[in-house]
Amino acid sequence: MEIFEVVPGLHMLRFPVGAAYLWRDGRELTLIDTGPVGHAAQIEDVLDGELKRIVLTHWHEDHTGSAAELAGRHGAEVVAHRLEAPVVRGEAVGAPPVLEEFEIPIRAGVPQLPPAPPCRVDREVEDGEVLAFGGGAAVVAVPGHTDGSMALHLPGPDVLFTGDAVHNVGRPSLGVFNTDRARAVESLHRIAGLGVATVVFGHGDPVVGGAADALRGAAAAAG
Repeated sequence: MEIFEVVPGLHMLRFPVGAAYLWRDGRELTLIDTGPVGHAAQIEDVLDGELKRIVLTHWHEDHTGSAAELAGRHGAEVVAHRLEAPVVRGEAVGAPPVLEEFEIPIRAGVPQLPPAPPCRVDREVEDGEVLAFGGGAAVVAVPGHTDGSMALHLPGPDVLFTGDAVHNVGRPSLGVFNTDRARAVESLHRIAGLGVATVVFGHGDPVVGGAADALRGAAAAAG
């Protein structure tokens, strides 16, 4: 795992597949996504305060794999969108992606990850709710990658967490492996309109400064 500061108060935790983000409000910590199974101990090595909450952008195993272990050991509140919560808990099976032609070889080259163990969800949220970190983190529903995918917008520090609605592999683009590409494109256009300065992705390097232009370019390219 690699760790580096994105902006003051925010660190990226980069894994061989995907990433998580650690937000600090003094000694109170919020973890956005948890990486695949097997990374809990590495994440704990960089916790320098109380892990208050774990926010899951969607149910996929590269985002929720270490959630149950961390939540169990630290007593952190686990937050997920209402539509993702049953899958995170292991009560339902998430819908598979509908692959575009160009995505088939990409998918074939992605390492097979172990499934995420079921994890409790303490708070189910929907679009427009605000979480108590970063001066107020607004939940932005971005369906398309999964039904209940969500982004997080922090207006104060001007940061956007996209989950897998967008990736930055080569350049910021519509995320791949979507269940509904048309809805995913609509979601990308929505978050491109937020006009943020900094954007961080589930896959790929953050964009610090000029993020609004990068997202608008991604939305225009997606259609």
